[in-house]
Amino acid sequence: MKLKISREIDMLNGSLWDKIILFALPLSFTGVMQQLFNTADVAVLGQFVGKNAIAAVGNNTAIVGLLVSLLMGLSLGANVVIAQFLGAKKLSHVRDAVRTAFLLSIILGVVFCAVAQIVVNPVFELLAVPASVAPMSEVYLRIYAAGLPFISVYNFESAIFRSKGDTQTPLIALALASLLNISLNLLFVLQFDMGIGGVAWATTISNAVSAAILFYELLHSSGLVRLKLQTAEIDKPCLKEIVRIGLPAGIQGMVFSLSNLMIQTAINTLGPDAMAASAAAFTIEINVFCLTMGFGQAATTFVSQNYGAGNLLRCKQATWTAFKINAVLMLILSTTILYFDEVLVKLFNDDPEVVRLGVTRLWYIIAPELISVVMEIVSGALRGYGISLAPALITLVCVCGIRIVWVFTVFREIPTYAALMAVYGISWFVTMIFLLIAYRYYVKRVKVMEFK
Repeated sequence: MKLKISREIDMLNGSLWDKIILFALPLSFTGVMQQLFNTADVAVLGQFVGKNAIAAVGNNTAIVGLLVSLLMGLSLGANVVIAQFLGAKKLSHVRDAVRTAFLLSIILGVVFCAVAQIVVNPVFELLAVPASVAPMSEVYLRIYAAGLPFISVYNFESAIFRSKGDTQTPLIALALASLLNISLNLLFVLQFDMGIGGVAWATTISNAVSAAILFYELLHSSGLVRLKLQTAEIDKPCLKEIVRIGLPAGIQGMVFSLSNLMIQTAINTLGPDAMAASAAAFTIEINVFCLTMGFGQAATTFVSQNYGAGNLLRCKQATWTAFKINAVLMLILSTTILYFDEVLVKLFNDDPEVVRLGVTRLWYIIAPELISVVMEIVSGALRGYGISLAPALITLVCVCGIRIVWVFTVFREIPTYAALMAVYGISWFVTMIFLLIAYRYYVKRVKVMEFK
């Protein structure tokens, strides 16, 4: 009982900086643990199977990201809604929202699994996946897609815990699952010689375990967010609010993945070395992004609870505090990674050309990462107020639009890996400017929330 209580954070009173760190760092490590699934896949395949296997996983990264981004966005809607109800002390609403979020996660997971299985071959044709990589890519994606219901349930369960300030329980569950994933990777690949299929099954089984752990914790929680399934009824007002906030957030994440799909298609035209380099570098950079994501979701949750409580001043203070802490930590982390760039890429593959291209990607993406910090904090704060459509539209137009135009203009004229990577920083910068304008506009007009 005492352990569970100590994991919750009082977001409405007291100092902010220490509580934001206590909230965001476990959440960032949770993101790292999630990426560790992919990192373990890439490392095991690179060392024991070959660079074509790495390319196969890398080819699926954007596809998987497209589906998972929508799930994570929708789960963020549940996080905001439950946190706002907690801040407003609307306890019956909290129970309805928790039950609705859990049931929605199951429905979405099953639907996404079915859709993913159907679109595998058409998507591979669209991406022009090389024949040398396509069979392994298909095996990996079909098995991974079978685990989407578990990924969906885990993300919504994590959102429920986050809404009350508990980011440690999801971290513990995922840490245990990550250890299992690494063990199964080695067992299936080295002992049973299952290749890329073994790696995919290891990930799916581990995702199921992490979801099961959180399900048990929610059923036995003594707090306000305890899951009670005496009825399987979805509360329609809660569902509507979760979708209103979560769907644009999911679309915003999908936009990044769609633009990455476009870039992945261009990378595929440069050959297996470029594909393997991107897979290795992406595995590093996505872990860096987890830090930004953690503080962005901290901004969302702290703003949500204080907005529900009617404390608009504290909402602004939480946003600014989250940005300052995130910026300092990101400067330290990005500088360290760029200093050890070649060493880090070689952890996944030591082919000289793969290393050279991997280092190139790291510099083009890690160096301007501070821009991404601004984007995440601003978007997160706006979602905390319940304003989710505006940042989604800005991201759609600026990120996706610029990258599509770039691929069909600049990259067509200068078909080099470096020219392709340059679009990341440029699209981030333009998006940041418009998000800051939107934040200034909406925050000036936001009013104290009214509950029915």
